[in-house]
Amino acid sequence: MVSNDIQQQVMLRAGNRCEYCQMHQSMQGATFHVEHIVPRSAGGSDDIGNLAWACPSCNLHKAGCIAVELVGMIGQITLYNPRRDRWSDHFQWEDFVLVARSDIGRATLGRLNLNHERRLKIRQAEQLFELFPHEVL
Repeated sequence: MVSNDIQQQVMLRAGNRCEYCQMHQSMQGATFHVEHIVPRSAGGSDDIGNLAWACPSCNLHKAGCIAVELVGMIGQITLYNPRRDRWSDHFQWEDFVLVARSDIGRATLGRLNLNHERRLKIRQAEQLFELFPHEVL
């Protein structure tokens, strides 16, 4: 269990947004979680460098997973790691839909179900409150 101080640092570093789907916490009905990028069950630590701010949906979909198999690929593809990877290298916005720019992006989009219908509606609401992470053209 991470301390309240560490939790606060992780939240501030993330700008109060899920580090996976970019949803702002103010648009979520539940509290975001401090998520272990590499789960403790896989040898991950409680060090702040292994922690991410995640909405409940991303946290629950990711669970203890760090890599997945993609159709047509040999071996496993690691999921997006907010401490190691640059978000814009793996994802881009097309209106309210997240589009993968890499295999890591495709793996993460699929595992975390980042374009679920509910998420699209939340992104539209974020736009109305000027909380969406980019301008929709």
